[in-house]
Amino acid sequence: MKPLRIAVIGAGPVGLALALLAARQLPAAQVSLFDARRADQDVAGDPRTLALSLGSVQLLERLSAWNGVQAEPIRAIWVSQQAPVLAVPAFIGRPEVRLSASDLALPMLGAVIAYGALVAPMQRAWESLTAAEPTRLTSRFGMPVTALKDLDDGVEVDAGVVEGFDVAVIAEGGVFGDRGRQLADLASDYRQDAWVGTVSIEGGRRGLAVERFTRNGPAALLPLPCQDGSTRAALVWCVPRPLDDEHDLVRGLDDAQRLAVLNTVFDPDVGRITEVSPLKCFALGLAAQKSLVRGRQVRIGNAAQTLHPVAGQGLNLGLRDAFALAAALRDASDRSRVSPDLDAALSRVAWQRAPDRWALIAATDFLARSFTWSAPGIDTLRGVGLALLDRLPVAKHVLARQMIFGNR
Repeated sequence: MKPLRIAVIGAGPVGLALALLAARQLPAAQVSLFDARRADQDVAGDPRTLALSLGSVQLLERLSAWNGVQAEPIRAIWVSQQAPVLAVPAFIGRPEVRLSASDLALPMLGAVIAYGALVAPMQRAWESLTAAEPTRLTSRFGMPVTALKDLDDGVEVDAGVVEGFDVAVIAEGGVFGDRGRQLADLASDYRQDAWVGTVSIEGGRRGLAVERFTRNGPAALLPLPCQDGSTRAALVWCVPRPLDDEHDLVRGLDDAQRLAVLNTVFDPDVGRITEVSPLKCFALGLAAQKSLVRGRQVRIGNAAQTLHPVAGQGLNLGLRDAFALAAALRDASDRSRVSPDLDAALSRVAWQRAPDRWALIAATDFLARSFTWSAPGIDTLRGVGLALLDRLPVAKHVLARQMIFGNR
């Protein structure tokens, strides 16, 4: 039987997860991992923040990729609506939803980790496997893939040198931009920008993740490990994209003004924000493929669906994609001793992942669009919805478990 040849394009957390899974669960398969960055480029110090649900943490634990990492557990979540134009009636309750890990009898709801703190050990684990089996597992760092071509029985990958593979998995991408919209089956520009950075909070509570709905868009604080006794959090601040810099709600503000505005955005119970780092700006939009699978090309993670950060589910969805795909390829290999039925396996994983993908795509798209609606009372309706959900514990817990574990 010819060995199954798999190309994994993208050495981020989702691509590395798939490469590690394929190497361990498909002992006869040949796996090549491609990435544009060089292997000696140190990613350990990459400070970008990743929010993981407990379900994703458990998947990474199965990969032995969570041992010894520096992450801050999320013990509680507080979602609230900034005071709307029309007040939410008092008998309904406060426009908020509060949830704690103890409510669900879980050790934590998720965790926050720096990109480099997760990717660097995963890359080292991959390099250890390739050193042990160099003829079966190959690293192609510093080799950007410039083209993919469908073949009758596979995919041709052009990374300076053209090679043929039985299946090519694209796991790179994630920034909403012109190229993402061109490749997507479904694309929408929310005309919003996300300003991201870190803040220090006086009187803050460790392990608390906060999301605040405002008329301009959602703002979130994700807990980070404390430094020098101060509570720190990653900030995601979404605002409408202006027609010019003069009307930008964030760009034209100095640090003192940003602090003042942020302390009005978040509820005083969060604590007082005392320091804000330099902020980076990213355009927000939706770019999604109708299916993960097209022939022998498979897109997973942000390459398949780039979502608005309002629900913080992009990486969680990508890891579930990777595990489902690896399981389908393993099962196909186990069922056929002559050759794996790749097409049936890929078709199965596309159908299996569809409900999870489209439920989150629809939910995040609806929430993101709601901040662009100008009809009066929208923010009040959102606040009423939060208040009612908080008063229905069964519904709240069902929704929470869906967000934590997804369909897997």
